Amino acid sequence: MNSPISQITTEENVTLITLDNIPANTQDIARIFSAIGKSGVNIDMISQTSPYKGSVNISFSLQDEDLFTVLKTLKSFKADYEDLRIDINSNNVKISLFGEGMKTTPGTAAKTMELLAQNDIDIQLITTSEVDISYLISAADKDKAVKCFKEYFNI
Repeated sequence: MNSPISQITTEENVTLITLDNIPANTQDIARIFSAIGKSGVNIDMISQTSPYKGSVNISFSLQDEDLFTVLKTLKSFKADYEDLRIDINSNNVKISLFGEGMKTTPGTAAKTMELLAQNDIDIQLITTSEVDISYLISAADKDKAVKCFKEYFNI
């Protein structure tokens, strides 16, 4: 059987920002990300919770070097959203697992999560597509995570 994962890439120096208590309104969310884009910062992974009592939480990743620019941009929204809380988690690495075989191999995501759990590696953020799973983890766990994925999936 061929491995569902054929490639692993890593990206270092990644910060995770979580915005708590954003109105569950697409126009407000678009305004926030438009302002970040206009500030010249490229956002990578984005994850949103389901709406609850009219609010959502949104997490996204960016390069560490862009943190202060984004914080300056987000500060302008504090007046509009008085319950807005901004959580920052720096010193992370993004590990992306790619493979066309993921389309037809049920349980691939579950197995990668099991491997991380077996190696005591906490997941900060997950994003997926049909052929890609990306994990944001602590930079200190990078080598251990890459090793376990390469060994299990024979890459």
